Amino acid sequence: MSFRLFNRNGKPRGRSNGDAPKPYEPPKDGGRLIVLTAPLTEAIDHAGYFIQMAMASLPIWMEFVVNKKYPNWRNVERNPDGSARYMPAGVRLVEKSLQREWSDKDIVACYPDDLDKFIGPNTRAVAVSTHNPLGVTFAAGVYTSIFGSSKEPINSFYARAAFQKIKNNPHRKNYKVIVGGSGGWQIIQTDTFEELGIDCVVEGRSESPESMALFRKAIAGEGLPRSVAVSHPTTRDAILVPERRTTFGVVEMTTGCGRRCNFCVPDLNPQIDLPKEKILAAVRGNVREGNKQVSLATEDMFIWGQVHKDTPFFFPNRDALLDLYSEIVNTPGVEHHVLSHCTIAPFVVDPLLIKKLSDVLLPKSPIHFPFLSTHPQKKALCPLIGLETGSVRVAKKVMPSKGVPFSIEDWPSVLLEGLRVANENNWFPAMTLIVGTPGETDEDVKDTLDLIYEMERRRLFAFLIPSIFTPLHDTRMEKQKGVTETRKLSPLQWQVMMKCWKMNLRPGQYSWWGPTAWRVGSIVMWLYKLRRVNGPNFTWPLWMFSGAISEETLHRMGKIYIGKPLKTKTRRELIASIKPHYLQYLRADNGDLPEGYVPPPAKPAESLRVLA
Repeated sequence: MSFRLFNRNGKPRGRSNGDAPKPYEPPKDGGRLIVLTAPLTEAIDHAGYFIQMAMASLPIWMEFVVNKKYPNWRNVERNPDGSARYMPAGVRLVEKSLQREWSDKDIVACYPDDLDKFIGPNTRAVAVSTHNPLGVTFAAGVYTSIFGSSKEPINSFYARAAFQKIKNNPHRKNYKVIVGGSGGWQIIQTDTFEELGIDCVVEGRSESPESMALFRKAIAGEGLPRSVAVSHPTTRDAILVPERRTTFGVVEMTTGCGRRCNFCVPDLNPQIDLPKEKILAAVRGNVREGNKQVSLATEDMFIWGQVHKDTPFFFPNRDALLDLYSEIVNTPGVEHHVLSHCTIAPFVVDPLLIKKLSDVLLPKSPIHFPFLSTHPQKKALCPLIGLETGSVRVAKKVMPSKGVPFSIEDWPSVLLEGLRVANENNWFPAMTLIVGTPGETDEDVKDTLDLIYEMERRRLFAFLIPSIFTPLHDTRMEKQKGVTETRKLSPLQWQVMMKCWKMNLRPGQYSWWGPTAWRVGSIVMWLYKLRRVNGPNFTWPLWMFSGAISEETLHRMGKIYIGKPLKTKTRRELIASIKPHYLQYLRADNGDLPEGYVPPPAKPAESLRVLA
């Protein structure tokens, strides 16, 4: 297997054994009518769950890090006919949508390296799903920029290589190239249609009538619009759930969120929770095709079972969630389960739900944190949660409903109390922060640092993932601009970035050599490259990160800000602060209800109605 599939000009690299690449041979059957694919970095699922984050964040010149950690990550599995054994859930959804009108013999999903086996004179449409083709998502733009290569993280390199292979195929004039997935907006905004050889970018879901109409036009040889936004399903029945093997066993659980953050794309979609039987059928389909891991895709796992019910969605349906997850992890053949996204407020609303979910989910978690977890096998749960800012002023401006049923004025208290509940139950989330939100001031950044230092003082832990504000297409903030590159970050903003990563590395610093290695490595990288790439504001935060100079000393020198202690509300005080009519939705077995309050009788049929 070659070190990389293609060189930077899109031409195949030589194989590792020295053999020249084979000349193009057209498929003997003339090729498939419709060919589906995705960049290799987005299709793999066997090298470890966190590899996807590395692929999206590290610049291409640091690919050797991934190669060393996962030397066999390119060794994908194929079906007997050469098609891909696993594909991203988005590709599987396109495949199932197309199967409503075309035969299985007309459609194939394959890896980029196998495109020439299926694209031939009969091919009329090639569809590509990608979430980061140009490397300008939240994390990618930040971390590749830090290392001096803001335009090409690993993901982007492999996405471009796939597009080049499609563009260079001898039969290119016969077929249309249609691109979908969450990264399509990058192509629209940069107008890279010609460069990448793309005919049409579709924003939206493949089940829609408009998506199917595009494929009909492509097969008929008709012209396609450069970009088109298609409708989103509005009912459970309209959403398709593939029953084929997906990358990491991803199975859709919900769409939408409901908290209405101004910077978020998925929240623009309607709130829908998929029926339990559809979810279980997809889980069984993954197992049937050899997958041992499942991950339910959602913007907030806690809304499942509570969408469009009498109870507001931000009060989790404990019985329904426990029932669903119990059946998922106990499905024969499921050995591992990995959490997707959720929000922090439900940890405060229903701590007992978190405890009971831990009992269900921890035994099947593939994640181990030896120096954090109290589980007998040191297992942990690591969902993705949006922290975004410690500044109440900024939070009120860009995400006023993030903490409901609690007031956004209490955002720091909700975060700290929720994280306490999470850590006590061996949940150690990955929490995103936005640096450089439009209008962010030094005082706002200090508020975020206050929160981060308070987490450290209270010995709470989450993997903090800071990223520069990215105005995503179609959001309420798409036309707003904040900091556009790392060199323009202020010293305080740089401190947020580096303090987060210093805390993230804490669990790995228990060896005698760990701290020394980070100090020496950080300083060497700063001397070699980073001081020129990131400018003078980066210097003292980097020294703080290295640990070569203590934070107290740097603070006394006036080089960093070490945060002031926060006085926050307890859970009892937070409960007392919510609107009185919300009290009826709280579970009494969690305690902390106002003295003398008597909840109304429960409605036994309501909690499990979703399971029917």
